[in-house]
Amino acid sequence: LLRTDPVPEEGEDVAATIGAAETLTEEEREELRRELAKVEEEIQTLSQVLAAKEKHLAEIRRKLGINSLQELKQNIAKGWQDVTATSAYKKTSETLSQAGQKASAAFSSVGSVITKKLEDVKNSPTFKSFEEKVENLKSKVGGNKPAGGNFREVLNSTASASATSTEPLPEQTQESL
Repeated sequence: LLRTDPVPEEGEDVAATIGAAETLTEEEREELRRELAKVEEEIQTLSQVLAAKEKHLAEIRRKLGINSLQELKQNIAKGWQDVTATSAYKKTSETLSQAGQKASAAFSSVGSVITKKLEDVKNSPTFKSFEEKVENLKSKVGGNKPAGGNFREVLNSTASASATSTEPLPEQTQESL
């Protein structure tokens, strides 16, 4: 009863299909029309059943308090779980972890090298000589007084140095001379 003639797909040659329809007998055409009506009715029934099932599903979800946002969250969580279970993710994760460890070790060793180099420079004869010259210059400029002192002592020493000066500074008053 049923023929297995191929149904033309979108874009196929319709002229070839028309030629096949002309070779059908009136009885075969009537049988195909009945079958077409039956299939259309089944499709309509299935659509109605599907709509009823979807309505029932929505009602159950509403009663359970499941909304679209929660469903989306669950789908994302499930998808992420599926992704993390793949071998590609595991390999990538391991590789990135190893790269991070190597980078951390490299930065640590760079820091150690810089610290050692700075210590070497500080202990070098050139730096020691420079340091001594700075200390000598400091003692010549500031005298042999210990570094520091309070503000009043600095002002007094500056005032006494100014008093011994041959040229008075414009800011000096008569009292300080």
